[in-house]
Amino acid sequence: MDEAVKSKAEESSADRQGVRLPDPPESRFINRELSWLAFNERVLEEAENRNHPLLERLNFLSISANNLDEFYMVRVAGLKGQQAAGITTLSQEGLTPAQQLAAINVLIGELMRNQQASWRRLRDDMRANGIAVIDAGEVTVEEKQWLDGFFLDQIFPVLTPMAMDPAHPFPFIPNLGFAIILDLRRAEDGRLLRALIVLPPQMSRFLRLPGKAIRFLPLEAVIGMYLDRLFPGFGVTALGYFRMIRDSEMEIEEEAEDLVRLFETALKRRRRGSVIRLEIEANMPDE
Repeated sequence: MDEAVKSKAEESSADRQGVRLPDPPESRFINRELSWLAFNERVLEEAENRNHPLLERLNFLSISANNLDEFYMVRVAGLKGQQAAGITTLSQEGLTPAQQLAAINVLIGELMRNQQASWRRLRDDMRANGIAVIDAGEVTVEEKQWLDGFFLDQIFPVLTPMAMDPAHPFPFIPNLGFAIILDLRRAEDGRLLRALIVLPPQMSRFLRLPGKAIRFLPLEAVIGMYLDRLFPGFGVTALGYFRMIRDSEMEIEEEAEDLVRLFETALKRRRRGSVIRLEIEANMPDE
């Protein structure tokens, strides 16, 4: 059937039923990626629902953050790949890959601001209920004595501080890798040095401190307390944190002769995927 005739027939049928199809046709569809972000916003809203137990609300916030990581690793990575390939084909709702990415960036910016605001409120509520996530400045003398031994026994052996200069280029950071980056100055001669410390993935991000009170200290804060052990003779002039999200989309040819070997290759390639997002937080030391 001719497309014009078919379209006219559809409109006539809709009119007979008292329904008028929207015009243009693209308005009949909702973008898949933007719809997913709206769903994740609803997951985050559950973290604000005070009808849930406090730690269940914290769990909803965690789920929202983990969902967003996976969204970047697969869905955003796929759109960036299309954009890099110069694809301008419209999706069903009439958006190019570049337009979808632009809309995604706006919504994700708002979503991440909401996540941070939710975390601050939950952190205050947890403290009010006897569960404190503290800063390094709140560590007591007794806790500091315990941390001295724990750092030397458990953390120091698995850290690998790395200098960055022409002889030591920027190292490879794995997917979801979290690192501390520092500008250092040697006290002896004022020499400047830039260094990097990748947090060991095998260790928990939050360290439970000893005692009856429930107190947690972030791992990066613990390491920050002992930078003089890692870089003796140097002072910190600037410090920041960053986390890297890489392309983890996998394309598998189902008719391959050896699927096991194909998956092994794809998983290795996935670990070294291109960088999709870099999250940075600066923290200047007190003078």
